[in-house]
Amino acid sequence: MKESFYAVGRRKKATAKVRVKSGQGNLTVNKRDLENYFSRKAYSKIVKEPLEKVGFLDKFDVEADVEGGGLTGQAEAIRLGLSRAILKINPELRNPLKKAGLLTRNPRVKERKKPGLRGARARPQISKR
Repeated sequence: MKESFYAVGRRKKATAKVRVKSGQGNLTVNKRDLENYFSRKAYSKIVKEPLEKVGFLDKFDVEADVEGGGLTGQAEAIRLGLSRAILKINPELRNPLKKAGLLTRNPRVKERKKPGLRGARARPQISKR
């Protein structure tokens, strides 16, 4: 078996480069511990979701380099990258990951501001007089 597997995940403006190698289940994000990087437990849960679905939580070490976006986008980018890396480890795990919706790239991004408007769609207030 190859020593490490690499995949990229994206969400909104966040990009995560995820490297998975056999180990004891250590998760690091930007050279910091997962719980140290994401202060909320919900973000840690989002990141660990693919590992829990396939039972790899204690078998692999995960290193993620993530940049751009906010914490939610970063957590979801890591989740997608991790799911893709797990597929490279064992392609037969595609079915449980696909059923959980972990292989779908979430395409929703911020809409651009249009000329003459205050935001993407918000129009300026009109005055009667």
